[in-house]
Amino acid sequence: MSLSKPIQIRMGGYGPPTTSFSQALKLIGDRLEAQFGDAVDIKYIWNILDLGYRGEDILWLAEHGFLTIAYQSISYLTDRVPELGYVDLPYLFDTNEKARTAIDGALGKYLTQKIEERVNYRVLGYFENGFRQISNQLRPVHTPSDLADMRIRVLPSDVQARSFELMGAKPLRQDLSDVIKAINDGKIDAQENPLANTVTYGVHKLHPYHTITNHFYISRGIFANRTAYYGWPEEFKEAMNEAVQEAVVFQRGLAVEEAKEARASIEKQGCEIVDLTPDEHDEFVKAVKPQLDDARQVFGDEILSFR
Repeated sequence: MSLSKPIQIRMGGYGPPTTSFSQALKLIGDRLEAQFGDAVDIKYIWNILDLGYRGEDILWLAEHGFLTIAYQSISYLTDRVPELGYVDLPYLFDTNEKARTAIDGALGKYLTQKIEERVNYRVLGYFENGFRQISNQLRPVHTPSDLADMRIRVLPSDVQARSFELMGAKPLRQDLSDVIKAINDGKIDAQENPLANTVTYGVHKLHPYHTITNHFYISRGIFANRTAYYGWPEEFKEAMNEAVQEAVVFQRGLAVEEAKEARASIEKQGCEIVDLTPDEHDEFVKAVKPQLDDARQVFGDEILSFR
């Protein structure tokens, strides 16, 4: 590939360089540098929060080209791309394997199409943020009744907010960058996140109670600035696509190990972890059944067929 000047790639996220997401970005960069050498110039911004940005800012940073490639939980885009609310539904998947098959298959292609119709992205793939669990500072949670009137931070998704309303909690849509301060200020009682996120952001040092609910499975889209992407030579686009697919497999493998390590860290902190019994799990599923019953009317038959 002969170029008059190197292709500039700025990759960014919102976690330290040790996370599976950061390591996956580094893998992409390493593959491109190995193949193209001085023809590519790659810079990393591991955590935009360290620069004073909010987690949600990564969306416009990538859309407007300040970042060339970034990742973010697709729930952050539901206001602009309502179809993404479908994968915010509770208890849509019960295993990583089923969720990955859907996201890598027809469902993921459909969501990618809807994102690219509305946002200046080329969607390269989907990292795994995985199943989300509840932590709080008030009491152990075994059933939805234990969440009664509990103020819980949720992602900026009306679908997710409704899920917790049906469970009896008081959901508060809030950016990640505000969560720790809100906990310390007593403005929220609980939050929900994969265990790895809970540990990465230090929430386990503030919340003594954790419950393995597996209520949502969330993917993090890998977004390339579309203007930049379609300005690259075909050889480079193909190499980028191949590197991302390798990075997705790599990241998902790391995510499984991160969850195990995070649980060990939470236990070491002296926190209580509740593993729901089958009957307790069913109570959560029953609580959100009205939302699942409405899914066909809200999202349509086409998207439901991709599950």
